[in-house]
Amino acid sequence: MKKIEAIIKPFKLDEVKDALHEVGIKGITVLEAKGFGRQKGHTELYRGAEYVVDFLPKVKIEVVVDDNAVERAVEAIQQAAYTARIGDGKIFVYPIEEAIRIRTGETGADAI
Repeated sequence: MKKIEAIIKPFKLDEVKDALHEVGIKGITVLEAKGFGRQKGHTELYRGAEYVVDFLPKVKIEVVVDDNAVERAVEAIQQAAYTARIGDGKIFVYPIEEAIRIRTGETGADAI
């Protein structure tokens, strides 16, 4: 099993969710996040004062999938989140040792 974490632009969430659903991913976790990468934020003007907005709004998606679904899921996220502009985000893939469904006690791939 693998855990896929994707940090994307908030307005791309619905497209990514739909793309994951199309490739057979049943459940995802979504968290609101703030951060910056190479773009390092931007400057805004508020009531005549200039200030730096260095943490931009992002969405973090977490999905745990069986090993044979990793490539499809990563490809779906990458294509759906793509805008060709700076700040499109990142995808990380981690190994998962074990998964346990609390309600039923199922383990491994049955739990996801």
